[in-house]
Amino acid sequence: MAATRLSVNLNKVALVRNTRHLGIPSVARAAALCLQAGAHGITVHPRPDERHIRASDVRELAALLKRDWPGVEFNIEGNPFHNLMAFVRELRPHQCTFVPDGEGQFTSDHGWDLAKDGERVKPLVAEAKALGVRVSLFMDADAAAMPLARAVGADRVELYTEPYAASFGRPGNEAVLRRFADAARAAQAAGLGVNAGHDLNRDNLPDFVRAVPNVLEVSIGHALVADALELGYADTVRRYVAALSA
Repeated sequence: MAATRLSVNLNKVALVRNTRHLGIPSVARAAALCLQAGAHGITVHPRPDERHIRASDVRELAALLKRDWPGVEFNIEGNPFHNLMAFVRELRPHQCTFVPDGEGQFTSDHGWDLAKDGERVKPLVAEAKALGVRVSLFMDADAAAMPLARAVGADRVELYTEPYAASFGRPGNEAVLRRFADAARAAQAAGLGVNAGHDLNRDNLPDFVRAVPNVLEVSIGHALVADALELGYADTVRRYVAALSA
């Protein structure tokens, strides 16, 4: 299998930018530097309050990638019942990731409950796919839930990895990894591709991609941007790509 691909989430670059009115650091410049260093994709999660990524950033990145990086995946995350679908309809990114966030939620902290929300999600999945956009659903590592993701029409799931990150280096981590591996296998058996993301970093990535089979893509923002403050974008991206291949 090919190595897991790295999509860089730029939300935290925008968060720093938004603390002043100077336009720095530039989200578009960060995207270019990460891609030049070997990142495989760019992710943004524009929330309705625009506390980090703004609508103007999403459009600027879409134009940049189309012009200068046409083969690079653009992944837009968000709640399809809030503002995500407007971006999907307008920009038609390569992938959209449906995340069940509340409007004022601090950060993503759970996956979809498709037994409850599946019928509401299904027509929006169908709409995105009709526009030529791959659909991934943000899901907890629950093997039993993976057939439900397939039933609503998703192409992939993104496993919510904060429980793994929280257990890393502690007793019980192997059991948590087994749960993620089982969920990945169940997703693949249902015909779904597997992505992963949330609190992954250079230290915990190698164990994760070794234990969880055939992860296609990881989306990493907070830890990667924090590392870039010390190492720079280029060196940081190269280290993450190396961690994925370790």
